[in-house]
Amino acid sequence: MTTEPTSAEPDLALAGFASALRQAGLAVTADRVHLFLRAVAALDATMTADVYWAGRAALCSGPDDTARYDEVFAAWFSGQRSRGVVRRTPQASVQAALADDGEGQDGNRTLNVAASSTEVLRHRDVADLSASDRAELARLFGTLRPRAPVRRATRRRPSHRGDVDPRRTLRAQLRQVGEPGRVHYRRRSVRPRRVVVLIDVSGSMRPYADSLLRLAHTMVQQAPRAVEVFTIGTRLTRVTPALRRRDADFALRSAGDVVPDWSGGTRLGEVLKVFLDRWGQRGTARRAVVVVCSDGWERGDATLLGAQMQRLAGLAHRVVWLNPHRGKPGYEPVQAGIVAVLPHLDDLVAGHSLTSFAELLEVVADA
Repeated sequence: MTTEPTSAEPDLALAGFASALRQAGLAVTADRVHLFLRAVAALDATMTADVYWAGRAALCSGPDDTARYDEVFAAWFSGQRSRGVVRRTPQASVQAALADDGEGQDGNRTLNVAASSTEVLRHRDVADLSASDRAELARLFGTLRPRAPVRRATRRRPSHRGDVDPRRTLRAQLRQVGEPGRVHYRRRSVRPRRVVVLIDVSGSMRPYADSLLRLAHTMVQQAPRAVEVFTIGTRLTRVTPALRRRDADFALRSAGDVVPDWSGGTRLGEVLKVFLDRWGQRGTARRAVVVVCSDGWERGDATLLGAQMQRLAGLAHRVVWLNPHRGKPGYEPVQAGIVAVLPHLDDLVAGHSLTSFAELLEVVADA
């Protein structure tokens, strides 16, 4: 029986189609999926030709992808799953009406498509989510698995390989009254590398501040002693103690109680100088992975911001800048703040969806 699709169901169907293409071997990134959904929204989601050409333009990397694209498109939008094209997983069944270019009865046909609402939510911009979607997204933060970056420690530990440990080897031979014994080895151990997260809580970052704090809470829970979190805007505020609380909602409320400049202005250069003078030079940022979460809108002196980022780059092991607009189609780093900091960054990454947050965690872990 045909049912009227809700406004969310076409997006579920289209995102499921993009996921099927990815499983078929096409390089379908989150950016391409977002562009595909926007293209269909600008055209007509009920017209087969519009969906086909929007997907082919947005989701295919080149001519070599066309054959596989056509195969998956035909299988997906005919309600049939060809072997080897789509790997079936337990998902919610969604029905969406799509016109058949005027052919067939009433020019419509009902398409049975399988799409996971959770998978769609992972790729959606958190600034565009409804209250119910935000609640579901908060639950999904628990599926993130941060890995702490590591560094080589000064101490060495016993090992089956590495350099010869002369003391242990000599002691072992003395216990055997000088008789030849097993040679012992040692190698340098590893320790977690410190991670510092600076979260912009100014007015322009308001739609993303809650999600970024949840991301920071996840990182703190994974390595409480190795992660430091600060909020930046017009003032610098350390919120690490609040985020060490296990319950995420309670931790965020506690952090909100100590941050005095929510949705205020942006003086990144001045606040970074305070951070470096008070914390960076004392060792918090030294040889650490520093993640700055900001859109780069600087109301103060962009030259000062660039100078402070140069200081930070000289202290830190790696500097990562997360910009929520980085993952959106058409974004160009032309803001004065971003232009000032770009020469001093190791990575400029997206930060607008749960998928982009997971990618950031991988960048940090591999630093």
